[in-house]
Amino acid sequence: MYVETIFRALADPTRLRIVRLLGTMELAVGELAQVLGQSQPRVSRHVGILCDAGLAERRREGSWVFLRAPSGSDNAPPLVEAVGRLLAIAERENVDFAQQCDEDRRKLTAIRSAREETAENYFTRHASDWDELRRLHSPDNLVEDALSEALGDAPIGQMLDIGTGTGRMAELFAPEAERIVALDKSLEMLKVARAKLQHLPADQVELVQGDFTDLPFGADQFDTVLLHQVLHFALTPANALAEAGRVIRPGGRIAIVDFAAHDREELRERHAHARLGFSDRQISQMLKDAGFAPRTPIALEGSELVVKIWIGQRRDGKPTQARTRKRA
Repeated sequence: MYVETIFRALADPTRLRIVRLLGTMELAVGELAQVLGQSQPRVSRHVGILCDAGLAERRREGSWVFLRAPSGSDNAPPLVEAVGRLLAIAERENVDFAQQCDEDRRKLTAIRSAREETAENYFTRHASDWDELRRLHSPDNLVEDALSEALGDAPIGQMLDIGTGTGRMAELFAPEAERIVALDKSLEMLKVARAKLQHLPADQVELVQGDFTDLPFGADQFDTVLLHQVLHFALTPANALAEAGRVIRPGGRIAIVDFAAHDREELRERHAHARLGFSDRQISQMLKDAGFAPRTPIALEGSELVVKIWIGQRRDGKPTQARTRKRA
């Protein structure tokens, strides 16, 4: 019986901890094992029980297996959603459980910081040759033409270029945009972008240091948000899209340029890719969760790594996952 399966799955402290962790972010099995301080085979056994009960979902990406909480409200059964609320109450009411959850999140923060540091070190090492590395993956001129055409059906308006890198996208769209904010987490990248964009009027382009999962802007500020070859660096891509949904105006558009799902494992180590591309289904679900209506994706074939362009239009209602806090 389905109800009995769920409650049997929850009858173990480790599995309770896993459910709470997956409510925080998507995690690889090895990352869960590191947080829990248990062997990977043992954690895999617990994960199997949770997946069989519908309390977790597997997603294979190359040789890695990622675990996540059941997909959003469109797919998650009410009973599974109720389990999440119940465990949140348990954490508030039970001191021992709360302490264990806090400790798990502390370890998770350390793992996240280590992976982010790896990516930042990569950007620092390769800031000057990022454009050349990107050309190895896809023909830039074809991608740029396709992106310009995809966004050509409406004014660009106020644009936010998330993960601007060398500033090429800001340079490309500057003639069409009212104003562009070019954001990057890496100071080295911003130095490169500043040199590339110095010929543009100072009031037309603003360079800002910031993280795409915690954008330093208030709500409803931009007409167009662009993530060009940056989402595959995100540990939690859904959070990045939720933040984009928060800062974009109703009716505004988001454009994601990235790789289709692939199995080039070496990109994890050589280029710090956290994700080996994305499927149309993944992007569509994340866009919907962030408050966007997805359009039909565009595929640029002809290279080993297929580049995709995903466009979404912000609905009038507030995004379901985006934060609504005010910014100074």
